[in-house]
Amino acid sequence: MRQRAARDQKRLDSGAVSSPKDLENLQREIASLAKRQGDLEDVVLEVMERRESAQERVAELTERVGSVQGKIDDATARRDSAVEEIDGEVASITKEREVVAGSVPAPLLSLYDKLREQQGGIGAAKLYARTCQGCRQELAITELNEVRSAAPDAVLRCENCRRILVRTSESGL
Repeated sequence: MRQRAARDQKRLDSGAVSSPKDLENLQREIASLAKRQGDLEDVVLEVMERRESAQERVAELTERVGSVQGKIDDATARRDSAVEEIDGEVASITKEREVVAGSVPAPLLSLYDKLREQQGGIGAAKLYARTCQGCRQELAITELNEVRSAAPDAVLRCENCRRILVRTSESGL
């Protein structure tokens, strides 16, 4: 467009065009080309501004992605550390359970394991303030009397949830 406008201007300046009508058409074409060139330059400037804005947004989002990735890496490291700690606790508790399970009579251990499986992992519950901590139900008076009169080594079960009741000094008997 610039080349065409320069060529037309050169023709106009050279005096090669002698017809007034052709001169007028040539001047209109030069003006039209100049206006069109101005419009295109405005479009180019707008596109460049949008591109610059988009590049700034990309830089901002890239920085945010880096920040989020850092947080993810930190959380992953904490999770992995917690998993290692939990695995260590599980191993330790499993060893302790094996020692304790070795001293429990086989029929009682079998009952406990069966109840654990049926009750979602909890086979025995503490009797606290006359309430079974497994089902959170207060024992009826007749049940409490049976618990009071039972031998200290007797295996007692909750009438509501059927878990083994563990009696302590806090049982409220």
